[in-house]
Amino acid sequence: QVQLVESGGGVVQAGDSLRLSCVASGRRAFDTYSMGWFRQTPGKEREFVAATSFNGGSTWYANSVKGRFTISRDNAKNTAYLQMDSLKPEDTAVYYCAAADLVVQSTDEYDFWGWGQGTQVTVSS
Repeated sequence: QVQLVESGGGVVQAGDSLRLSCVASGRRAFDTYSMGWFRQTPGKEREFVAATSFNGGSTWYANSVKGRFTISRDNAKNTAYLQMDSLKPEDTAVYYCAAADLVVQSTDEYDFWGWGQGTQVTVSS
């Protein structure tokens, strides 16, 4: 019912910034569900990064990115964003966006659905 496509990844140096985008399409209106970003490195489980409520009024972050990353959404453009500043080598991962029907804030990947294909972010030291 919803398809998500991420973009904006790349190779940057430590301290640089990147902005990831996640465009949604499908029958369900974008402003009816929460959006989240997760990341994964080889051999590790997918890790929560940030999420926002359906209207952007509530946002929450993993401690590892708090103060450096900002999640936002533009419901008129069916797009969610992840602004990543002060990047560190440990931020290197494939970043995924996903949707969720949340009543309370969640960081559990099993509460999210409609996963995109991911976009690679590589931060060199």
